[in-house]
Amino acid sequence: MEEREKRAFLGTGFHFPLEIDETTGRFRMSSEEENIKESIKLILMTGKGERVMRPEFGCGLKQFIYESMDYGTMVRMEQEIKSALERWEPRIEDIEVSVTPGEEKNALMIRIAFRVRATNNPYNYVFPFFLQEGFE
Repeated sequence: MEEREKRAFLGTGFHFPLEIDETTGRFRMSSEEENIKESIKLILMTGKGERVMRPEFGCGLKQFIYESMDYGTMVRMEQEIKSALERWEPRIEDIEVSVTPGEEKNALMIRIAFRVRATNNPYNYVFPFFLQEGFE
């Protein structure tokens, strides 16, 4: 696959959260790996049932906010995240997820390692998850 075709596969979409580009007056766009990162965050932040036309979309992380945070709960969170990413983000593979207690009280760190299919490049993202509020 040529480099141009690989980059086209990674795609371009609206930057998340939506912003207006001051120079063009149009919505800011994101592309390639930045677009994948935003997609992952969107999947994690969307609760199942929030999208009317696609109720299965998202990840059920919000259900864990009020649960007792022990090892078993963190393992279930890891499974939920991995399953959602495998289903909703086809541009990545070799997904590894770990959920660990954060340095702040009532915070967890969600670490996601994956490989981009089109470029074979590995990436790691870390998302803080606050048990009282959800994502920052």
